[in-house]
Amino acid sequence: MPSLNPKIHAAVAPLKLAFIGLGAMGFPMAGHLAQAGHQVTVYNRNPAKAQAWVAEFGGASQPTPRLAALGADMVLCCVGNDADVRTVLLGEHGAMAGLAAGALLVDHTTASVELARELDALARARGLHFLDAPVSGGQLGAQNGQLTLMCGGAPEAFERVRPTLQAYARAVTLMGPCGAGQLTKMVNQICIAGLLQGLSEAVAFGQRAGLDMGQVLEVIGQGAAQSWQLQQRGPTMVADRFDFGFAVDWMRKDLGLVLAEAQRNGASLPVTALVDQFYADVQRMGGGRWDTSSLVRRLR
Repeated sequence: MPSLNPKIHAAVAPLKLAFIGLGAMGFPMAGHLAQAGHQVTVYNRNPAKAQAWVAEFGGASQPTPRLAALGADMVLCCVGNDADVRTVLLGEHGAMAGLAAGALLVDHTTASVELARELDALARARGLHFLDAPVSGGQLGAQNGQLTLMCGGAPEAFERVRPTLQAYARAVTLMGPCGAGQLTKMVNQICIAGLLQGLSEAVAFGQRAGLDMGQVLEVIGQGAAQSWQLQQRGPTMVADRFDFGFAVDWMRKDLGLVLAEAQRNGASLPVTALVDQFYADVQRMGGGRWDTSSLVRRLR
C-alpha cells in the first residue's frame, strides 16, 4: 500500500495499544498510532497482513486478540461486521479477556446499536470502558489521518481516548451515550446513499444530453450542488472508474443496519430503501467490490 501522508501528531504521552483488524482502514490507522510514538501490537486474522504492518511500522503482532491486548492501556478494533467484532473481542481468545480493569476499548467498526450497548455492558461488568466510534472518510481519509469519528460513550472515557484518536482524525466528537456513534454513522450513510444516487442520475442524464461532463461538474461544483461526492466521485463516474474506495458490499451491510434500526424506531426511509435495492442490482452485475459511486452503471 502507499506510504501514509505526513501528519503532525499532537504531543500525547506514549501508550501501550493493541489494534485489531488491519484492513483497508485499520492498516493505516494503526500506522498513524505507531508514528505518533505509541507502542502498538496488532492482530489480524490473516497473519501475513500483520507481518507486513510490522515490517512497515515496527511494533509487534500476536496470534490472538487476547495476546495482543495483554497489558494494553487501550484496544482499538476495526473489522467488518457484528459477527467479526464478537469474534475478536469476546470469548476465551478475545481482546476483552486480555485487558485489565480500567483499560479502554474502542470499536471503529460500523456495527449495530445493539452490539455497541451489549459490549458496553460487558465492558462495565469487567471494569473496562467502552466507546463505539465508527469512522467516515474512507481509505484515503485513513491514509491521510483525516477521518471523522463519531463516538458514543461516557464523557470521561471519551476525554481519555480523544487525544489518541486524533492521530488519524480531523474531527473526534462525542455524540451521546453508548450507541450514539453508530446511530450518527447511520445518518451519514443515509446521506451518502441519496447523494450518490442523485449524482449518478445527473451524470447519466448529462452524458445522454451530449454535455461535456467535466465542464458541467466544474461549473455546478461552484454552486449549490457542491459536495465532496461531486468533487471526488463525479469525475471518476464520468470516466467509468470504480476499482477503489468504499465497496458496494460494505455499503449494503451498512444500509441493512440502517433499515433494521428504522424498523425499530419507526423512521420512514423510502429513498434509502430504494437505493439499497439499486446496490443489490450492482451486486448482481458483479460489482460487489466496486466503489459505491458505481450506481451510475445501472443507468448506462
